[in-house]
Amino acid sequence: MAENLENVQALQEIINKSSRIVFFGGAGVSTESGIPDFRSQDGLYQQEWKYPPETIISRSFFDSDPKEFYRFYRAKLIIKGAKPNAAHLKLAELEKAGKLSAVVTQNIDGLHQMAGSKNVFELHGSTLRNFCMDCGEPYDIDFIADSENSPDKLPRCTKCGGLVKPDVVLYEEGLDDRIISGAIKAISEADTLIIGGTSLVVYPAAGLIRYFRGDHLVLINKSSTQADESADLVIHDSIGKVLSQIIVPQGGGNKA
Repeated sequence: MAENLENVQALQEIINKSSRIVFFGGAGVSTESGIPDFRSQDGLYQQEWKYPPETIISRSFFDSDPKEFYRFYRAKLIIKGAKPNAAHLKLAELEKAGKLSAVVTQNIDGLHQMAGSKNVFELHGSTLRNFCMDCGEPYDIDFIADSENSPDKLPRCTKCGGLVKPDVVLYEEGLDDRIISGAIKAISEADTLIIGGTSLVVYPAAGLIRYFRGDHLVLINKSSTQADESADLVIHDSIGKVLSQIIVPQGGGNKA
């Protein structure tokens, strides 16, 4: 308990003297909002699905068996009623105070924006955005969820009949160059990089942290990561629990 308190105090001191913080987050940020991390739940999937999650959520599988893809996608990746947790809210507060310059996230749930964060780089896209693959017509998440009731169980564009695809990066697909460039710029210009809720095993996203050249590297994760030894501060605890204890300094930020 004393060690955790000391760690939080050390984090508070780092935040107090930082003006361009970037937060790099993964699935652990969203699990506290009730969104499961499918990587840790393979046993459940093996009971119901013929293929591993990584296979189903791949571009080649999407192209070859869209019906099975959407059956899995609707069941496991569309989470209704999820709300931002303490971590999302604190990060939005830090941005508003001019302390945090960007959030770089591997998550696809849109919770950072829901909490109020403005400058968010979604490396793997978002389930909230969906587009017809033929004409580009946009659709919301409810359209995808409701496609279960369509004749062929697929989300079909109401304008041209084309297949509607979520704006998420599937396995075998490349990341968006514009998003990557923005994330790299933000990380390279940061004076503090806080990594939270990620085991840093998903590439190429995890490789972005090598662009950090700032003063303080902080890791907050329940388990150890490959970057623990290079960090100035490591806290093995819940990201929401840790950030909820941070007092946001007012008037000390610099958004230039």
